[in-house]
Amino acid sequence: MEFTFLGTSAGTPTRARNVSALALCHASPKPWYLVDCGEGTQHQLMQTRYSVMQLRAIFITHIHGDHTFGLPGLLTSASMLGRTQQLDVIAPAEVQNLVHAVLDNSDSSLSYPLNFIDSEAPDFHWQDEHFDVTNVPLSHRVPCRAYVFTEKNLERQLLQEKLREGGVDPGPAWSQLQKGEDVQLEDGRLLRSDDYTRIPRKARRLIVAGDNDTPEVLADACHGAHALIHEATYTQDISERVGPWPQHSSAEQVARFAQQAQLPHLVLTHFSSRYQSGPGGAPHINQLAAEAMQNYEGTLFLARDFDTYRLGKDLSLSCLTADQAT
Repeated sequence: MEFTFLGTSAGTPTRARNVSALALCHASPKPWYLVDCGEGTQHQLMQTRYSVMQLRAIFITHIHGDHTFGLPGLLTSASMLGRTQQLDVIAPAEVQNLVHAVLDNSDSSLSYPLNFIDSEAPDFHWQDEHFDVTNVPLSHRVPCRAYVFTEKNLERQLLQEKLREGGVDPGPAWSQLQKGEDVQLEDGRLLRSDDYTRIPRKARRLIVAGDNDTPEVLADACHGAHALIHEATYTQDISERVGPWPQHSSAEQVARFAQQAQLPHLVLTHFSSRYQSGPGGAPHINQLAAEAMQNYEGTLFLARDFDTYRLGKDLSLSCLTADQAT
């Protein structure tokens, strides 16, 4: 499972960081999935291996512009490139209104069907052959969600000795069982894949959260999760100066929660544009890193635009593109 940050800034872009968007794939970028689509996302995609032609679904966490303003442009560009396959858009109902308003008022149309799915439905559940997706309500000024991606259809390992003991020789039946299919033998026996295979590893689970000032609302979802991507808009001192309703989390808040939840991996993103990345800049992004490291003992990353991460089958998390503070 791999994911690439297309934008890691909060509210407004900076020279180094675009606004929120994340590309996710299971094993290869065909297909792939997009979480949020801030302004300029389609330009960011041009620097990656992801194509709008293989995009399977878009998940929008909430209606704010730094998470949605890139959506009409990306959708119409996919049409101009000749896309015909249906595209699922999982989002609040207002996002559907936004897209239709832009299309209707810009003499635009799409060459493919959009399937809007209400992300705020109480029974929300989405799946395809690679992922099972649920969501969790967060605490923000407007309704906001975190999406929980759990992989499906894990590879199976044949119990070869058991098959041989049962008189089932290597052949097509073995292949079918390994694919998870039950097999009817010529002698009338029904072999169930679950009886003759085992799944040798855990399903990987990744949580991608939108804006949220109370990380604790994710406590239940984090049981069994292997990595959390969460905003850390401020350091704690700035968060306290924002007021009684900060609407966003500090690095300290998220780190304390991740430690308490015993999450093995934490990736922070959605940083206020006030934090500088260059030498001598103040306040500096390293302040967020230091604050988080003081409160969290797991694997910690601060995301940067175009950083790509791999959550391996061994449940390790690694950055494939750059050295990171951990």
